[in-house]
Amino acid sequence: MDTFDILFYHFFNHFKQKKNKKANRIATFYVSFLQCSLLLLLGVFFAKFFRKMHMDTMSSGKAWTIFILVAIFILFKNWMYYGGRKRKVLNAKMIKNKKLTYNIWFLGFLPIIILGLTLVLLQAV
Repeated sequence: MDTFDILFYHFFNHFKQKKNKKANRIATFYVSFLQCSLLLLLGVFFAKFFRKMHMDTMSSGKAWTIFILVAIFILFKNWMYYGGRKRKVLNAKMIKNKKLTYNIWFLGFLPIIILGLTLVLLQAV
């Protein structure tokens, strides 16, 4: 079980109490958004790094196209991965492991913090 599975489970359980029917959709969107924001941060970091090293790897338009295609792949992968059976297996594993708890507010703002870091990195010279 990886970190994203644990984050999915915490978001799923938090929203299952409030919005029972949409909890899976909300948790899947959260994990996908978090993964896409991390991907964007890494992409901007490497773009800035390669520019400082005076390397021409690819154009900006091609990089954005690849980012959009990978983001669509992440959305589809998480939709398939966290639907039905996998969620039940995660629930069974996490019932035994109750020691990991995260603050839901911190988890909610984590993608926004990552996007803020990405914007700061974009503005840096």
